[in-house]
Amino acid sequence: MLYNNFTEILTGLQDLIVTKVEDNDKEIHIYGEIKRKPHKCPCCEAETDKIHDYREQIIKDIPSFGRRTIIHLRKRRYRCGCGKRFFEDNKFLPRYHRMTNRLSAYIINELSNEISFTSVGRKLDLSTTTVMRIFDYVDYASQHLPAVLSIDEFKGNTNKEKYQCIITDPVNKVVLDILPKRYESYLTQYFLKFNRSEREHVKTFVSDMWKPYSSLASKMFKNAEQVVDKYHWIRQAFWAFDAVRKEVQNNLSKEYRKYFKKSRFLLMKRFDKLTDEQKQQVNIMLYVSPALSTAHFYKEEFLKILDYKDRDSAKKAMSEWIDSALDCGLPRFKKCAETMINWLSGILNSFSNPVTNGFTEGCNNKIKVLKRNAYGYQNFNRFRNRILHMFAYKQLNNKQATAS
Repeated sequence: MLYNNFTEILTGLQDLIVTKVEDNDKEIHIYGEIKRKPHKCPCCEAETDKIHDYREQIIKDIPSFGRRTIIHLRKRRYRCGCGKRFFEDNKFLPRYHRMTNRLSAYIINELSNEISFTSVGRKLDLSTTTVMRIFDYVDYASQHLPAVLSIDEFKGNTNKEKYQCIITDPVNKVVLDILPKRYESYLTQYFLKFNRSEREHVKTFVSDMWKPYSSLASKMFKNAEQVVDKYHWIRQAFWAFDAVRKEVQNNLSKEYRKYFKKSRFLLMKRFDKLTDEQKQQVNIMLYVSPALSTAHFYKEEFLKILDYKDRDSAKKAMSEWIDSALDCGLPRFKKCAETMINWLSGILNSFSNPVTNGFTEGCNNKIKVLKRNAYGYQNFNRFRNRILHMFAYKQLNNKQATAS
């Protein structure tokens, strides 16, 4: 009895009596049977203990000690007085299955990481098709809309669409859904599935500087404050400055071109964060071109706006910068100023509302890793469920870690 208890603990298979174990460098073969007991007939429901015959079933199990594990189960077939013949029940193997429940659970758990179906199949000596078939039982429904909603796109190249759309709750760090398209018409139809009261519950809508998102927020979330993610509007000034730097750099000699290219980070960094030696290097480069010197000045003035903590002060400083940039004589900064005008309300809201798209952008990076490891996905539903499954497990682990 004691031996049977240890066998059950080691194998993790309830009611299995191990009769023999064979192993080699690659595989472990476990031979066993289930304890004999009366069974109910599926036809007349009468109990019977009469055995008709035995059959051996080969079952795949989770790896043990780094080797494949195969169970050879000697199954009984019972005979009832009504003439019905049926196999005995067991708690670790569903009917018609050729792998244990815990192997299926192990596969689902492995797929919570950014690895491909093929990698899991190779690890467990299963075909990729089998792994995908098991995972296809996993499905995630849409969740309720939170008070703070974040939306962004990522390059998924799935279902003949270049971009897919991700919707998250950045406050609670939850991925709500993955959508196959980012078009305004599709997003409108999607959010119309939620009732009006739920959409009115959304108080903050965070997005990048893509017009369909802003238009969507105005139509579907009338009570929500639209916030433009800080990273996206700040980089507009850096793009403008870098464009001027490249234009100046292309007109220099080969030696100066290389020097400018290698010293790019000094020009992009805030001037007051540089050392005295680095400031001297920057001043030498700015002396080469009046256009670069002007662009650097407007870049530095723009970064000073970020130091303001309230909306009103930021609004005043931003308005002054826009007016000056429109007349600076640099087309790149004029275009940047016009962009700021178009998105001014959402930009200023980012000063009073601290929520950003940081969590969403982090999710996009993990999705890109998942897609790269799998060399892309063709089936969008499978791709969507992989993403939601991956983040659902991470959220569950974070909750468990916090609770402990």
